[in-house]
Amino acid sequence: MALINYITQIQFDFGVVALLQSECDRVGIKRPMIVTDAGVRAVGIIDKVLAQLKNADAVGIYDQTPPNPTEAATRDALKIYREGKFDGLIAVGGGSAMDLAKAVAVMATHTGDLKHFAAVEGGVARITAATAPVIAIPTTSGTGSEVGRGAMLILDDGRKVGILSPYVVPRSAICDPELTLDLPPLLTAATGMDAITHCCETFMSSALNFPAEGIALDGLWRGWAHIERATKQPHDREARFHMMSASTQGAMSFQKGLGAVHSLSHSLGGINPRLHHGTLNAMFLPAVIMFNQSEASMQKGKKLDRLAQAMGLSQGAEVAPAIKAMNQRLGLPSGLAAMGVTEDMFGKISEGAMADHCHKTNPRIATAEDYASILRQSM
Repeated sequence: MALINYITQIQFDFGVVALLQSECDRVGIKRPMIVTDAGVRAVGIIDKVLAQLKNADAVGIYDQTPPNPTEAATRDALKIYREGKFDGLIAVGGGSAMDLAKAVAVMATHTGDLKHFAAVEGGVARITAATAPVIAIPTTSGTGSEVGRGAMLILDDGRKVGILSPYVVPRSAICDPELTLDLPPLLTAATGMDAITHCCETFMSSALNFPAEGIALDGLWRGWAHIERATKQPHDREARFHMMSASTQGAMSFQKGLGAVHSLSHSLGGINPRLHHGTLNAMFLPAVIMFNQSEASMQKGKKLDRLAQAMGLSQGAEVAPAIKAMNQRLGLPSGLAAMGVTEDMFGKISEGAMADHCHKTNPRIATAEDYASILRQSM
């Protein structure tokens, strides 16, 4: 078992969900509210979580987290939190539940609408240490939101925005691969490619954070080597262990910054909230890698070749085709067209991508025309 201190405290191993009560005691949560979704609750994971708590009958539960968390869902969960006079949150689920819990943690202790705290609205400076404590228990291996400093939410006006702050990072992450063993194959694949995208994109980012790059490359090695086994052999414990590690490492790294893949995924996810974020990332990643490969910073650090090395490939030119082939082997969509995206949407998607907080940390700054070209290649 590893105890890792990197921004937050991480408990990582099979069975560590048993440490939940001690983590509540450590961070000072006496009356927790669980934020989850109906699917996670239906498969019995919430029962496992409640069984670890001393006063389970007093725990509040919000289980209506949508696939892409919204401002409306934040209001609904916040109402339950305030009425129950809870003093902290336990997020159980994928990135959606964790991001929603983070938004509730901010809104419960600050005044103003959710958009007031969006990074693109200057909200980073408005989030303070008063933010309610969050303990995150991931049930997928994808977003890594359990160690992330941000939450992505769709505002009432349709924009998908980031709520970013060091105070948004969960106080504790309980990463138990046991909770992912029954994750369906397609969701395993989509969330796994999300983790792989985080590792690739943060490594390519133009920002300087060399420790983050090392973590990203190791996470990429773990994810790339084990995603097929985890997808096709769901109860392979070794594969599940490495996928959860890849997910956590990707998020530990993306404080360095992401790029055009996420700018596009955030924009399109705001336009059509039914589209899965990890699947979108998988669709965009090959074209963005090809777009980035001519940038001087990529060439100087031989970044594409280093990605290839982590993936067991011989040269950087093989990276984008290998990702496309992996998407196909995992049973993911053949492209954006198969997900219902049409060319008449390109203008609005590109406009949203240009305004996204990830846009400026891509190694090669994209224009609206560049985004349209990436979209076309990803169809």
